[in-house]
Amino acid sequence: MEENNENQLNIELSEEIAEGIYSNLAIITHSNSEFVLDFIRVMPGVPKAKVKSRIILTPEHAKRLLTALEDNIEKFEAVNGRIKVQQEPSGFPMNFGNTMGQA
Repeated sequence: MEENNENQLNIELSEEIAEGIYSNLAIITHSNSEFVLDFIRVMPGVPKAKVKSRIILTPEHAKRLLTALEDNIEKFEAVNGRIKVQQEPSGFPMNFGNTMGQA
């Protein structure tokens, strides 16, 4: 029996990309033709943070991403329970709760 490979997409994932980049802040902006997702890592007590990754999407792909995230969150919560989201004051969380680590 022969497989139909016409609709198959071969996706390559390098070791460097597979490691991922940690982000604890995302900023989303848009124009009439694109959505820009900036992923940032904010560290406690450091008032400066760098964008670690930027993804640029068409509006259609942004909507598809939203749908895929909603679907995956629903599946995750069905197995692991509801994800609790703390209501934070407006602005950026610069101090992570104002606690200092001790050694």
